[in-house]
Amino acid sequence: MAEVIVGKKPAAKKSASGQHDKATFMKWLEVMYRVRRFEERGLFAYSQQKIRGFFHVYIGQEAIAGALATGIRPEDKLVTAYRQHGVALARGLSSASCMAELYGKETGCVKGKGGSMHFFSAEHNYFGGNGIVGAQIPIGTGIAFAEKYRGSDYLCVTMFGDGAARQGALHEAFNMAMTWKLPVLYICENNMYAMGTSVKRTSNVHDLFTLGEGYDIPSESVDGMDPEAVHNAFIRAAEYIRSGNGPYYLELKTYRYRGHSVSDPAKYRTKEELDAYKEKDPVLVIQQRIVKEKIASQQEVDAVIAAIDLEIEAAMEFAENSSYPVPSELYEDNYVQKDYPYITD
Repeated sequence: MAEVIVGKKPAAKKSASGQHDKATFMKWLEVMYRVRRFEERGLFAYSQQKIRGFFHVYIGQEAIAGALATGIRPEDKLVTAYRQHGVALARGLSSASCMAELYGKETGCVKGKGGSMHFFSAEHNYFGGNGIVGAQIPIGTGIAFAEKYRGSDYLCVTMFGDGAARQGALHEAFNMAMTWKLPVLYICENNMYAMGTSVKRTSNVHDLFTLGEGYDIPSESVDGMDPEAVHNAFIRAAEYIRSGNGPYYLELKTYRYRGHSVSDPAKYRTKEELDAYKEKDPVLVIQQRIVKEKIASQQEVDAVIAAIDLEIEAAMEFAENSSYPVPSELYEDNYVQKDYPYITD
């Protein structure tokens, strides 16, 4: 009988650092480009008045979304603020359901009732965006308490901006989480401006990660424009939290390329500052790095981009063709208890 030689499976391509494989890099590309294209097309629809109300885009901060898709378990809970389209997409909500929600259609992720700031999905353990600055911080702390009470090894990712770091609820939550060793990962997305006010104008403390040190919470500052750096930080933090040590705090230093919302011309910052940060555009950098380090070919990168372009156009068509909620929907989903005694005709 002839000898059978079993060949070894080719090793997965890795980055120059050797830390992460091709699949991880391609996932970052996929999520980051999806977020960018979703936001760009959403802005276009807004300009046509097909989307109304407040609208805060995630353009510039996509590296964080990419890392959320790889560094955190799907079973982990997540709650964030109102700049949340990219975070929802990273958690796995479909671009179609998210776009329909922006349009206020019944096929949206919360049936057209939440709009831009209030996505939600129990299926994806996504507790949504919150319109009240800093309100999600004690909510996320409470969700982490529930996980500890149940005895799970899941954590709650609780995200907030540099402006919300000024809220008193943050300090109350930090104290409670550390005292009770709650499984919560606090993330400050520091994009340098709370609406139009810089961190330097609102705080004596400019390195916001140091806020956690007053409560003995392990805290660090991370380059929020680099998905690999953010991913690695998530892995470190999650391992620490799942070991029963209590909370962890990350300040992710990032930058938004657009104004606070669509109505904000962002005149409080210079063109030179904006141009400098655009040189670090995470969506472009990840594409260039993948090709330069031969993680994947340019053709493979182009194929991902082309597929997502089609996906987002299909999402817009889906939103356009969906119906608005009927008026009676106003009275649905307000209470878990259908016969809530304080509802009267």
